[in-house]
Amino acid sequence: MPAVHHRTITVKGLEVFYREAGSADAPVLLLLHGYPTSSHMFRHLIPRLADTYHVIAPDHIGFGRSSAPSVEDFDYTFDALTEVTAAFLEAMNVRAYTVYTQDYGAPIAWRLALANPGAINGVISQNGNAYEEGFVPDFWAPIWAYHADPSAKNEQALRPALGRNAVEWQYTHGVPDPTTIDPDAWEHDLALLSRPGVDKAQLALFADYPTNRDLYPAVHNWLRTSNVPVLAIWGKNDEIFGPEGAHAFLHDAPHARIELLDGGHFLLESHLDDVTTTIRQWRAGFQPTSTPSTKN
Repeated sequence: MPAVHHRTITVKGLEVFYREAGSADAPVLLLLHGYPTSSHMFRHLIPRLADTYHVIAPDHIGFGRSSAPSVEDFDYTFDALTEVTAAFLEAMNVRAYTVYTQDYGAPIAWRLALANPGAINGVISQNGNAYEEGFVPDFWAPIWAYHADPSAKNEQALRPALGRNAVEWQYTHGVPDPTTIDPDAWEHDLALLSRPGVDKAQLALFADYPTNRDLYPAVHNWLRTSNVPVLAIWGKNDEIFGPEGAHAFLHDAPHARIELLDGGHFLLESHLDDVTTTIRQWRAGFQPTSTPSTKN
């Protein structure tokens, strides 16, 4: 099994923790995690793909082991998270890559694509939304309300999303046999969410999330005009981003591969073998550009 390295690099005055494996001469696979986790969600996938990819998985600012400055010291928006990610890629000398997006990783990936469309030579979306069809209304209603009116009442309606029950639910809902999910996954997330000030950072990102919807028309145009290969592999029982969000990629990427698996939001916890096999099959259908980085 390839060795996985755990490293930290300073970017824009912030410490970015990342996991890395594979040859520096191989095509880059950039893994962008969602809420409320970190690159930890990719801990099992990374070594399985490192024989053919140079795999890089950073923790976003405010997540995992990366810096978590206060809301007074950092503007917690998806624009700001993307700026740090772009600077991270520059520091790593990554010029072309396939991007694997999940949850929050998707709006960061779409911003990267719109800013530098030629850099992305493949998209793997694992419950990473790009279409209105993907939003499950009951889940998203309090987030839309908080964006429209960040009142104390609407904040209190969202605060349970930061707690144990909600975090555990994200891992276990939609999974036919929840006993297959390692509880250490959500315990890891909860420990890092409990850092001082992280709650306010997460609330700021909840408030900013609707800005991602504004990007969708431009993202759809990029998908249509770039002909970038797309794999949408989805936990079909996800009650955050429903399976309609996977099928919607076909509107603008008619040759996309759509795979719906009998799982939930964190598909890698329950269907790691299926996801790995599907990625390998999909990758065999095209040859991503090999643009080595200087990091190893």
